[in-house]
Amino acid sequence: MAQRVTLQTIADHVGVSRMTVSNAFSKPDQLSAGLRRRILATADRLGYVGPDPAARALAKGTTGAVGIVLTSSLGYAFTDLVATRFLGAIAEELTPTGLALTLLPSTEGGGVSPARDVAMDGAFVYSCDPTSAALDYLVRRRLPLVHVDQQPTDSASCVNVDDRGGARSAARHLVDLGHRHIGLLMSGLHGPHGLIDPADITIDGHAAKERLLGWRDALDAAGIDPIVVRQPATDLDQARAGARLLLDRPDRPTAVLCFSDAIAETVFEVAEDLHIRVPAELSIVGFDDNPIATRLRPMLTTVRQDVEAKGRAAAAALTAAIADARSGIPHLPRRIVFPTELVVRESTAPPPARLSVTE
Repeated sequence: MAQRVTLQTIADHVGVSRMTVSNAFSKPDQLSAGLRRRILATADRLGYVGPDPAARALAKGTTGAVGIVLTSSLGYAFTDLVATRFLGAIAEELTPTGLALTLLPSTEGGGVSPARDVAMDGAFVYSCDPTSAALDYLVRRRLPLVHVDQQPTDSASCVNVDDRGGARSAARHLVDLGHRHIGLLMSGLHGPHGLIDPADITIDGHAAKERLLGWRDALDAAGIDPIVVRQPATDLDQARAGARLLLDRPDRPTAVLCFSDAIAETVFEVAEDLHIRVPAELSIVGFDDNPIATRLRPMLTTVRQDVEAKGRAAAAALTAAIADARSGIPHLPRRIVFPTELVVRESTAPPPARLSVTE
């Protein structure tokens, strides 16, 4: 039977103390570069990969990991271009800290709730249902939290973008072009889906609520009642069905405001299926300015948000909250709101009726 390799085993081979070997793994700044290289080379030769992470976490009182909980399935984090850019910015910002990022589904599986059961030093709550049991577990664990694209709260740092201002500028752009028959293609988890009476919309989600308010700011001022369709969050098949509800009708709108660029892409697809020309017969506006926007033909008019800056700010806020918790310092939550910017490209133009008048 092979002999178990321990810190003492390595110390005996190198001729140093056990503490010196331990420092080579956990406090490298305490050793000279040459000595640390010699200790790690010996450990590698003997087949030792390092102290047990669970034991080290127990001894230090920290896990070296932070979580991020999403309402949507974890697959969303790998397929949605906005989510992947956001997570990439967080991961890059966390790299110098040594903190690992753990994706947490919001639902339980096999009696296990990751938000309740996974060891972590803090967590991001990203575009998450505020009634989620996962969020409740995180709060009850008293972990340092940062909310992103959530309703601001006094108990945790919040990072958002100016969703309302961005949506308002998008709707005003269409009004200024002369559109008066405008559709809204929204996203949401709870409440009614499909074609909806604008007066009866039940909105969940901070970003959806703010974008609707922004659209209505401009449309109400112009005396415009939009046609509204709502589809389940992140379900692009449902988004296509919603786009068809807007476009496959005798009184179809001349322009559509979309909750995201990904949803706007589905409107392009349905318009093509129905032989509706963009922008000659239909103007389309998205939100996010993700890479889809410039790949579409014509290129998409959209509202730009700085997803990478949002990710970096969220990571900095969480590491600060964790540092305060470790030091026993009362943490002062931050409230950060990034500006948005309307980017006018080729998918918007005056409505057909106005074109014929000016010809």
